[in-house]
Amino acid sequence: MNQNGVALSSKKRIALVVLAALAGSQLSAAGITKVGAGEGRLDIIAWAGYIERGETDKNYDWVTGFEKASGCKVNVKTAGTSDEMVALMNQGGYDLVTASGDASLRLIFGKKVQEINPALIPSWKNVDPRLQNAPWHTVAGKHYGVPYQWGPNVLMYSTKVFKTPPKSWSVVFEPQNLPDGKSNKGRVQAYDGAIYIADAALYLMKKNPKLGIKDPYELNETQYAEVLKLLRQQKTLTHRYWHDVTVQMNDFKNEGVAASSSWPYQVNALKGEKQAIDSVIPSEGVTGWADTTMMHADAKHPNCAYKWMDYSLNNKLQSALAEWFGSLPAAPAACNEKAPGGSAFCKDNGFDRFSQIHFWKTPQIKCSTQGSCVPYSRWTQDYIAIMGGR
Repeated sequence: MNQNGVALSSKKRIALVVLAALAGSQLSAAGITKVGAGEGRLDIIAWAGYIERGETDKNYDWVTGFEKASGCKVNVKTAGTSDEMVALMNQGGYDLVTASGDASLRLIFGKKVQEINPALIPSWKNVDPRLQNAPWHTVAGKHYGVPYQWGPNVLMYSTKVFKTPPKSWSVVFEPQNLPDGKSNKGRVQAYDGAIYIADAALYLMKKNPKLGIKDPYELNETQYAEVLKLLRQQKTLTHRYWHDVTVQMNDFKNEGVAASSSWPYQVNALKGEKQAIDSVIPSEGVTGWADTTMMHADAKHPNCAYKWMDYSLNNKLQSALAEWFGSLPAAPAACNEKAPGGSAFCKDNGFDRFSQIHFWKTPQIKCSTQGSCVPYSRWTQDYIAIMGGR
């Protein structure tokens, strides 16, 4: 990948000028300089639970108010993995995507998203300083999106099986009997996405320090081979590779699944149903995600897109979303905003654990911890093979 950023070609600049003129925006050589009237529509690719209009719970609705204020009708396409998001953005027809760090650089270097102008986003000043220039959306000093939310990939477990929280990820990686005396075979799950290789690498960082893994996204051939070996072992234990949050929740309720990597969203939803579920950050630590709202290079509704990016950083939305999803706000001041459920969401979800999370990023050949590393293209091929039993 080109680490020096992506420059717009003259043809692309002309195309953007024409598009903006049609949409009522004004452009200069540096990009949009003024946000015009909304085009009446906004198409977003998002993680489930990220764009709510009160259909599941009327108390969690941050879409209706935006639509009334902007005149932009919001349409949402949910995606279950970053790879699916990248595929949908490659397909086109969308304005925005809530991309995680393992997708954002692929979208930037693939020229599927455009540089954004923070000066046109009044709420940009509210963004957490730890996120404003994050490397997963900032290339060569240019911003390609607006931070949205962040959080950990937790270990979700059945409190009927585990009377005390499991201390290690070993319960999903290593053959063993669980506290109820029964084997974990067929009772654990793994994430259906190649980025999950990093979770196995994180586990081995502590279990086998002699491997010398310093970053779970930067693996040399020897380290990578050991991680794949562990994942093939896990395959023999796995009940399902999950990506659909509803399916995973049903598996915990009805299929006897006892432990799995998960998102706080599923944990909160199951607890809301009074299920015997909880989550923990094990001793090895966790991977995590810091998601960015990014605009498609050929967005048909750029004015509505800019309006949403600004709106998305308001404290009311950020607090409600963080409580609903089990995530953390990109705008720290939202921690002081009362959420619909009245929870202490920033404290409960680990706002002070930012430095402990190994955030998703795209594995690349050139890596900082060692000379060269296995790139994401290999991760994808090999993980598909492992899930298929090879």
